[in-house]
Amino acid sequence: MAVRGLIIFVALLSSLAASCYGVMFHELAHSLTVSSTPSGQANVKAGKDQITVTWALNRSISGVDTSIYREVEAKLCYHLESQKDRPWRKTEEEMARDKTCQFAIVKRPYTSSSDSVTYTIKKDVPTAHYFIRVYVRDGPGGKLIAYGQTTGLDLFVAGISGRSASIDIAASIFSAFSVISLGFFFYLEKKKSKRAT
Repeated sequence: MAVRGLIIFVALLSSLAASCYGVMFHELAHSLTVSSTPSGQANVKAGKDQITVTWALNRSISGVDTSIYREVEAKLCYHLESQKDRPWRKTEEEMARDKTCQFAIVKRPYTSSSDSVTYTIKKDVPTAHYFIRVYVRDGPGGKLIAYGQTTGLDLFVAGISGRSASIDIAASIFSAFSVISLGFFFYLEKKKSKRAT
């Protein structure tokens, strides 16, 4: 009875250890080619501009088993220069801990032919330099098994600062109103105190 309990405990412990150990980036097959429009060095604005991302199986690599390719997920990823002194964007070898690619572009079923998507950069994307990486999973929400990424792309996204002309005008009006109100109440208080004396 004790032996059976020990065997079950060891089996549970080994399965827990296997689930805690994540997929490492170097284990992923680099089997996709990824391109984008615009390409090279480009400046775009969050909430306004669009990019087109195209990916396909790299035909120059032989022996790739695409029968397990089920889902692709394209993401905006921070360039190294935008990760400097920012640990919340840091690249990690273990994919579960990696913070390089935080902004999803699209997630869809994998097709064996070339595929593309046109993406409007979301308003919550911060100012930084980006590249694009496409991951392949073995099922919806499954294990990462392959990837591809743009080469030579330096996409500088100008994020939204949160300020606009209408906000500045409203702040000015409310500031002026508060100063005028303060002066008016000060005048009334002074007038009231003169009557009391």
